[in-house]
Amino acid sequence: MTVAVIPARGGSKRIPRKNIKPFCGKPMIAWSIEAALASGCFDKVIVSTDDDEIAAVAQAHGAWVPFKRPVNLSDDYTGTTDVIKHAAQWLAAAGYENNYLCCLYATAPFIRAEDLRRGKGVMDASNPDYVFSATTYAFPIQRALKVDEQGLVSMFQPEHFATRSQDLTEAWHDAGQFYWGTRAAWLEKRPIFSSSARLIELPRHRVQDIDTPEDWARAEWLFKAMQAGQ
Repeated sequence: MTVAVIPARGGSKRIPRKNIKPFCGKPMIAWSIEAALASGCFDKVIVSTDDDEIAAVAQAHGAWVPFKRPVNLSDDYTGTTDVIKHAAQWLAAAGYENNYLCCLYATAPFIRAEDLRRGKGVMDASNPDYVFSATTYAFPIQRALKVDEQGLVSMFQPEHFATRSQDLTEAWHDAGQFYWGTRAAWLEKRPIFSSSARLIELPRHRVQDIDTPEDWARAEWLFKAMQAGQ
C-alpha cells in the first residue's frame, strides 16, 4: 500500500486559514490533493488535520480523513516528520500495511502529478530513505553577503570573491513540495537531507514558498502566468 499524507493544521498565523484559502479558483489544499490523485501513485490520499473545516474541504476534493490529528501534534513547533510518523503509526494500528508514505505539503500549488511519479520511480529503482523535490539556487551561495549591526557589508566566504561562478559547486535547496519516504525512515525519524536521500529536480519558476501575503501574491502571479502560457 502506498499512501500520500498531506499535513494541514488549522492554526496558520501569518496567512489565516491558509490551507483552504482560495488560490486561483480552488481552496489551496485542493491543488495538492488533485495532483496526488492524478498521479496514480497512491492507494490512499490522507489529510492529517486538527480542523473540521479543513477536513470537510479535503473530503470534498477526494481525500480521506480517517483520523483527527492530536492537539499535541498541531502546534507551531511540531515538525513534519512527527506528523507523518503519527500517520504511519495510525495506519499500522488500523491494519493497513504500507511500504512508502509520501508527504505532500498543502500549500504547494505548483506540484505536478508527473513529478510525484518521477519520485516514486527513484524510490523503486534505488530504494533510498527519501526522495524529495529540490531546485538550484539562482546565485552562487559562496558569494552570499551579510550586514552587521552597523550596516557594514561582508562576505560569508570572502575567499571566493574572485572565483569564477562556473568553478563553484552548484548548491540546491528543498522545494517544499513533496517527500517520498520509506515507512521505516518516517517511523525512525531519519533525517531527510542526508546521503540516504535522492532528489527530483524542479525548475526554479515552479518553486515558491508561501509563508507571507507577499509570497501568496507572487505565487498567484506565477501560477496565472504559467496557465496563460499553456
